[in-house]
Amino acid sequence: MIKAYPFRAIALAALMSVAPMSTALAGKADNTLNVSFSEEILELDYNYTTKREYIIISDLIDDTLFSVDPETNEYLPALASGYEYVDDRTIEVTLRDDITFHNGQNLTAADVAYTYNWMIDPESESNAGATHESWLESVEAVDELTVRFHLLNDYPLAIRDLASRVRIRPENTYHVNGEVVRNAAALEPVGLGPYKVASFEPGQELILERYEGYYADSPKGDPAIERIVIRTIPDIGTQQAELMSGGVDWMYNVPLDVAQSMGATPVAEHLSGPDLRVAFIVLDAAGYTDPEGPLTNQLVRQGMNHAINKADIAQYLVGGSAEAIHTPCHPAQFGCVTDIANYEYNPERAKELFAEAGYPDGFPLDLWAYRERPMAEAIAADLELAGVDVNLRYVQLESLNQARANRDIPAYIGTWGSGGTADTAAIASIHFNETTDRNLSGDAELSRLVQAAEETSDQDERLAIYTEAVNLIADQAYWVPITSYSVNYLVSPDLDFPLSADGLPRLYQASWK
Repeated sequence: MIKAYPFRAIALAALMSVAPMSTALAGKADNTLNVSFSEEILELDYNYTTKREYIIISDLIDDTLFSVDPETNEYLPALASGYEYVDDRTIEVTLRDDITFHNGQNLTAADVAYTYNWMIDPESESNAGATHESWLESVEAVDELTVRFHLLNDYPLAIRDLASRVRIRPENTYHVNGEVVRNAAALEPVGLGPYKVASFEPGQELILERYEGYYADSPKGDPAIERIVIRTIPDIGTQQAELMSGGVDWMYNVPLDVAQSMGATPVAEHLSGPDLRVAFIVLDAAGYTDPEGPLTNQLVRQGMNHAINKADIAQYLVGGSAEAIHTPCHPAQFGCVTDIANYEYNPERAKELFAEAGYPDGFPLDLWAYRERPMAEAIAADLELAGVDVNLRYVQLESLNQARANRDIPAYIGTWGSGGTADTAAIASIHFNETTDRNLSGDAELSRLVQAAEETSDQDERLAIYTEAVNLIADQAYWVPITSYSVNYLVSPDLDFPLSADGLPRLYQASWK
């Protein structure tokens, strides 16, 4: 595995020789925070997207009924002022009376009921609905400010889910002149958050302006920065140059070597924060792509777990507080037990298992990936060393999602941040529920366990269920867990950017020194 990237150091030296050394007051002068993303921003409606960058943006332009304190994991009122259980399967939520959308329209119970009912409607094909359709039956507006949630079953994590994922839209947003328009909010969503969309050029630039009508006493506070400009800059070297010249104030998910090198200069500050995100390989154990394929063999899957040098990936490609993991969840999450099967790095043992399974000369494998190419290439190289003939298919996330929905993916490298929720439910319900196309295990018992854990409020019982489920995943090697994450940022020396315990960058908390 390659453990250094000298060309980046050379590039940095070249930039230092030509870039201005004084960036003071670049964004501070006009109270504009200039942000760069490597990933393309193609739409703004988080109800129909999943990528981390979209969460960061949605956190600025949208709001949810409740909020989660990242330090305590306590649920706080946000758009809602409170809630009560009418019975085990009915929750009544009261809305604040001073909330307006960015178009000035008052938020009502009808907007909330419409949004949730549409998200769980199969016709919506929304990403957000997947986290609610398993427990939410319907939502009704009782009066102007009262919403009643009817549950399919006793679901103890309902308030957690109401504090994440679904973004409230004005009534009938996705129904225009009687026709379904799923992308109606993709380019200019009418949100409820602290910032509103001023302009958007997909794949290029998004300009957000502070919404002066934002409600008082929000858990997000009163943002100090007036304007945020987010640009797509795929090349990390160009981002560096922009930071050094004052064109960028905030860089996200920066490669460790770049962050360390530039953080040692006077033009940037290197910040490294925790993250609940984990990386893993999902394997088609069910044989959706090939009923007789090698991945349907438990020995092959176990061999693939032995083949990956997780420790090197965590140390050299992620860095910071990242650690190799052997769990299908983040070890800090409730229910993510670690006393389970752990396949140590051993390529020779991997070869032995492949041979025992009937593949002494290895086997071909299409391995899909959509982010962090250096990690994907390192994983592919490790598998090649163990005898797997890897065809690395590096694609856009949209392409991977479509192929997975069509059951055309034998294996893919995925990551999941659980929305910053320190509970195994936040990853298990998405990846091992029987209804999700992310579940390639084909294991009905595993899906039953995951569902059972979501339907009990007894924490001891939930822990016992997740212990059984996590052990089952590890024993059967349905996944190849890889690493936890530590997010690296580069920021202007003028910027005060606090880091959150859950790893979600909250740009509305930024301010100038």
